[in-house]
Amino acid sequence: MSVIKDFTTMDIANTQECFVQLWLRLEHTRRLLGGQYKRFCIRNVLKAWFGLRASDDFIWEVCLRCEQEGWNELPMPALYPRRHRELLRAVVSVKLGISSYRINLKALDSAYSIAFPKSTPLNVNKKKR
Repeated sequence: MSVIKDFTTMDIANTQECFVQLWLRLEHTRRLLGGQYKRFCIRNVLKAWFGLRASDDFIWEVCLRCEQEGWNELPMPALYPRRHRELLRAVVSVKLGISSYRINLKALDSAYSIAFPKSTPLNVNKKKR
């Protein structure tokens, strides 16, 4: 698979390629924080990804948009992707300055299948009968 890029050189976009990188980066960050005996939560993820640019206002805005608290422990992305999907959706919307409704959810869901090929495909927007 492709190499995970650093966020100092990676441009965040509303594309499938960017979403694949974000899913892979999320799993990489989970392992990194676990190795450092740190909590895998939104606040620590954003600080690991954006460094000093992850101000309290930025973290608060991401938490508000994904409707999660910053210190709550996140589960593994490969096993419980729903919360992570909303987190990535919020990060992209805050970084691009667009509404969460303008995020390409089909690309985000298909990127999950590419990043985690042995997991069950993520398709939240299926129509129910």
